[in-house]
Amino acid sequence: MTGRTDNAVLGILISIVALVLFDLMGLIIKAMSVRYGAAELSAYRNLFGLVPSAVALWMTAAWRRGDRSLRMRQWRLAVGRGLAVTLAQLLFYMSLGLMAFATATTISYTTALFTTALAVPLLGERVGAIRWLAVAIGFVGVVLIMRPGTVDFAWVMLLPFGASALYAYTGVTARLVDEGVPTPLFNLYSSGAAAVGSVVLALALGGFTPLASWQDAGMILLMGIFGGSAVLCLVISFRMTEPSNLAPFSYFGIPIAFVFGWVFFDEAPFDTLMPGALLIVGGGLMIVVRERRLRRGGGA
Repeated sequence: MTGRTDNAVLGILISIVALVLFDLMGLIIKAMSVRYGAAELSAYRNLFGLVPSAVALWMTAAWRRGDRSLRMRQWRLAVGRGLAVTLAQLLFYMSLGLMAFATATTISYTTALFTTALAVPLLGERVGAIRWLAVAIGFVGVVLIMRPGTVDFAWVMLLPFGASALYAYTGVTARLVDEGVPTPLFNLYSSGAAAVGSVVLALALGGFTPLASWQDAGMILLMGIFGGSAVLCLVISFRMTEPSNLAPFSYFGIPIAFVFGWVFFDEAPFDTLMPGALLIVGGGLMIVVRERRLRRGGGA
C-alpha cells in the first residue's frame, strides 16, 4: 500500500464489525419478510444505501482535492452493475425468508468461487490448475449442502447461489473501471441504479405494503443503518490494509450467521451445513492464498 500506513489488525477488526452488521441487517430482513416482500425490503435498503455511498465519496481525499466532478465515462458499466445488485438482493432476500439463516448465508459465500470463474471470460485472466481446483472444491461443498436428487433438496437453495453469482459479477466488473476514477464515485452510480431498479421492481411486483406500525418503520430504519454502517466499515477497512489481509477473515461471517440464526430463530442446521460449509471455506481460502502468492512471485 504505497504512501499509506498499513494497519492490518485494526482493519481486520473493522471488517469483522462489518460482517456482524451485515448479519444483523439480514436478521431484520428475515424477520420482516413475513409482512413485506423481498423487493420492497431491497428498495428500502438501496435508498438508505445512497447515504454511505455519498459519505464514502466525500471521504476520498483525492476527489475532494480535485475538481469534485460527478461525471464518469463508464456510467453504463456502473448502471449495469447496480441493476445486477438489484437482482442479487432480490434473490438473497427471498432466500432469507424461505431458508434457515445460516444456510442461506453460507451458500452466499460462494462469491469468491464465482469471482475466480468469471474473471476468465470477463477480464481475460489466466486461471491455473490450483485455483480451478479450489473452485471445484467449493462447488462440491455447495452440492453437499443442497443435496440435489434427494428429499432434502429444495429449489429455494438456488436463490442464494444465484445471488452469489450476481454479486461476483458486480465485483469482477468493478475491476473494469478506468484508472483514476474514484471507487466511491463508481459505487455511487451503482447505488443510484440499484435504488431506482429496486423501486421499479417492487412496484412491478405489486407495490409497497403500507407499514403496519411505527415499530416496523423503526426496524426498516435500523436495517438501513446496519447495512449502511457495514458498507462504511468495509470501505474504511479496505483503506487501512490490503484486501488479501481481510479476505480470510470474511469467512467469520459463517459461524456468526449460525449463532445469530440459533439465538434469534432457534435454527441450528448443523447437519445440513457440514461438511459442505468447510469445503466452501476451504476453496475460498485456497484462492486467497494462491492470489497472495501470485502477487509476490507471478504465475497462475
